[in-house]
Amino acid sequence: MNSIQKGKLFKQILDVVKQIPEGKVTTYGQIATIAGTQNPRLVGFALATLKEITDIPWFRVINSKGKISFSEQSNGFKIQYSLLQNEGIIFDAKNRINFKLYGWSIK
Repeated sequence: MNSIQKGKLFKQILDVVKQIPEGKVTTYGQIATIAGTQNPRLVGFALATLKEITDIPWFRVINSKGKISFSEQSNGFKIQYSLLQNEGIIFDAKNRINFKLYGWSIK
Protein backbone atom coordinates (compact mmCIF):
# COMPACT_ATOMS: atom_id res chain seq x y z
CA MET A 1 0.00 0.00 0.00
CA ASN A 2 1.48 3.31 -1.04
CA SER A 3 1.22 6.49 1.03
CA ILE A 4 -1.69 7.88 -1.04
CA GLN A 5 -3.72 4.68 -0.57
CA LYS A 6 -2.82 4.63 3.12
CA GLY A 7 -3.90 8.26 3.50
CA LYS A 8 -7.25 7.57 1.82
CA LEU A 9 -7.83 4.50 3.98
CA PHE A 10 -6.93 6.37 7.17
CA LYS A 11 -9.38 9.13 6.17
CA GLN A 12 -12.12 6.50 5.61
CA ILE A 13 -11.35 4.96 9.01
CA LEU A 14 -11.49 8.33 10.79
CA ASP A 15 -14.72 9.24 8.96
CA VAL A 16 -16.32 6.07 10.35
CA VAL A 17 -15.02 6.75 13.87
CA LYS A 18 -16.58 10.24 13.72
CA GLN A 19 -20.01 8.57 13.36
CA ILE A 20 -19.89 6.68 16.67
CA PRO A 21 -22.47 8.39 18.86
CA GLU A 22 -21.88 9.54 22.41
CA GLY A 23 -22.36 6.73 24.93
CA LYS A 24 -21.60 4.00 22.39
CA VAL A 25 -18.51 1.96 21.51
CA THR A 26 -17.41 -0.27 18.68
CA THR A 27 -14.43 -2.44 17.86
CA TYR A 28 -11.33 -1.98 15.76
CA GLY A 29 -12.55 -4.88 13.62
CA GLN A 30 -15.95 -3.38 12.96
CA ILE A 31 -14.41 -0.03 11.98
CA ALA A 32 -12.00 -1.87 9.66
CA THR A 33 -14.84 -3.73 7.94
CA ILE A 34 -16.95 -0.60 7.48
CA ALA A 35 -13.93 1.31 6.13
CA GLY A 36 -13.23 -1.42 3.58
CA THR A 37 -10.27 -3.25 5.06
CA GLN A 38 -10.04 -6.52 6.94
CA ASN A 39 -7.14 -5.35 9.10
CA PRO A 40 -8.14 -4.00 12.54
CA ARG A 41 -4.53 -3.02 13.20
CA LEU A 42 -4.83 -0.36 10.51
CA VAL A 43 -7.59 1.22 12.59
CA GLY A 44 -5.19 1.40 15.53
CA PHE A 45 -2.50 2.90 13.30
CA ALA A 46 -4.96 5.50 11.96
CA LEU A 47 -6.08 6.45 15.47
CA ALA A 48 -2.45 6.71 16.58
CA THR A 49 -1.93 9.50 14.03
CA LEU A 50 -4.40 11.76 15.82
CA LYS A 51 -3.18 14.74 17.77
CA GLU A 52 -3.83 14.88 21.50
CA ILE A 53 -6.68 17.35 21.04
CA THR A 54 -9.11 16.18 18.37
CA ASP A 55 -12.83 16.15 17.69
CA ILE A 56 -12.63 12.52 16.54
CA PRO A 57 -13.98 10.26 19.32
CA TRP A 58 -11.08 7.78 19.20
CA PHE A 59 -11.84 6.65 22.74
CA ARG A 60 -15.08 4.99 21.60
CA VAL A 61 -13.08 2.29 19.80
CA ILE A 62 -12.25 -0.74 21.96
CA ASN A 63 -11.09 -4.29 21.35
CA SER A 64 -13.30 -7.28 20.54
CA LYS A 65 -13.19 -8.44 24.17
CA GLY A 66 -14.97 -5.25 25.23
CA LYS A 67 -11.83 -3.80 26.78
CA ILE A 68 -9.64 -0.78 26.35
CA SER A 69 -6.49 -1.88 24.52
CA PHE A 70 -4.05 0.23 26.53
CA SER A 71 -2.35 -1.34 29.54
CA GLU A 72 -4.43 -0.66 32.65
CA GLN A 73 -1.48 1.12 34.27
CA SER A 74 -0.98 3.54 31.37
CA ASN A 75 -2.11 7.14 31.05
CA GLY A 76 -3.83 6.20 27.79
CA PHE A 77 -6.02 3.71 29.65
CA LYS A 78 -6.88 6.22 32.36
CA ILE A 79 -7.80 8.89 29.82
CA GLN A 80 -9.93 6.54 27.69
CA TYR A 81 -11.62 5.02 30.75
CA SER A 82 -12.47 8.48 32.09
CA LEU A 83 -13.80 9.74 28.75
CA LEU A 84 -16.05 6.69 28.39
CA GLN A 85 -17.30 6.95 31.98
CA ASN A 86 -18.11 10.63 31.36
CA GLU A 87 -20.42 9.48 28.57
CA GLY A 88 -22.26 7.15 30.94
CA ILE A 89 -20.56 3.90 29.95
CA ILE A 90 -20.26 1.49 32.86
CA PHE A 91 -17.45 -1.05 33.11
CA ASP A 92 -17.79 -4.42 34.84
CA ALA A 93 -15.41 -5.66 37.56
CA LYS A 94 -12.94 -6.81 34.87
CA ASN A 95 -13.01 -3.41 33.11
CA ARG A 96 -15.10 -4.73 30.21
CA ILE A 97 -17.91 -2.93 28.41
CA ASN A 98 -21.17 -4.73 27.63
CA PHE A 99 -21.68 -4.58 23.85
CA LYS A 100 -25.39 -5.36 24.24
CA LEU A 101 -25.82 -2.14 26.23
CA TYR A 102 -23.22 0.14 24.65
CA GLY A 103 -22.35 -1.38 21.28
CA TRP A 104 -22.78 0.60 18.07
CA SER A 105 -23.03 -0.60 14.53
CA ILE A 106 -23.65 1.48 11.47
CA LYS A 107 -27.09 1.06 9.97
